Amino acid sequence: MKVSGFTIVRNAVKFDYPIVEAVSSILPLCDEVVIAVGNSDDETLSLIKSIQSPKIKIVETIWNDALREGGAVLADETNKAFGAVSSESDWAFYIQGDEVIHEKQLSIIKAAMFQYKDDKNVEGLLFNYTHFYGSYDYIGDTRQWYRKEIRIIRNDKNISSYKDAQGFRKNGRKLQVKQIDAFIYHYGWVKPPEAQQAKQQTFHKLWHTDEWMKQNISQAPKFDYDTIDSLERYTGTHPLIMQARINKMNWKFSFDPAQKKLSFKQKALLFIEKKVGWRIGEYKNYKII
Repeated sequence: MKVSGFTIVRNAVKFDYPIVEAVSSILPLCDEVVIAVGNSDDETLSLIKSIQSPKIKIVETIWNDALREGGAVLADETNKAFGAVSSESDWAFYIQGDEVIHEKQLSIIKAAMFQYKDDKNVEGLLFNYTHFYGSYDYIGDTRQWYRKEIRIIRNDKNISSYKDAQGFRKNGRKLQVKQIDAFIYHYGWVKPPEAQQAKQQTFHKLWHTDEWMKQNISQAPKFDYDTIDSLERYTGTHPLIMQARINKMNWKFSFDPAQKKLSFKQKALLFIEKKVGWRIGEYKNYKII
């Protein structure tokens, strides 16, 4: 079995993306990792070149900043990376620049890829998600956080990144997938308040017009993490690859998990989900088989 990893990145230094940790976390599972490095305003390319592995394959790209509807440029860049993976690979492991795999789950993921390698009905593998927010001690626990996404796809060029690169489609239809007992640790909402605010002021341009940006995105120098509606304390462990970054955290964020700024409807829906595991009306960009 051969596995290719692939990802995209731009301005990772400027916006404090844990891209090195993201790539390093999947390296043990991959024979190569293709990194599409977009034209950046910082030292992102040098950062990627600093990853000490012969498995790394860098593809330099130019982002089409005119694609401002629905985050389409992210899918465009993701497809460039996927298109550069080896034709010999059975699977392609997609990791975003703020996502990390825990080393304790590497064997589970590898076993799943072996199990379904020859079952062509399985077009992808579905992961659970843990979304960290504000600091490494709190995770999102409401319906605003997506619970699952496809992160391993069959190396089939009829498959392509969908919309803003959150998921994938094959010839326009949802992929047939198997759920696996593994998690993606999403750290996109844990970074210095200054870097988070800079990201918000830039990243939303991939989806919205300048007028929308003026009306909806604060021009404050720091992101206000305290506006979140609900969180719960995280009691598990982090991937070892993240420990150095966690140790360097230089801002403070605390939250009272008992504080729930939710409407009655939101509380009722969350109660049902916690009790029976059913998220009513959940958007699913996949078909579990």
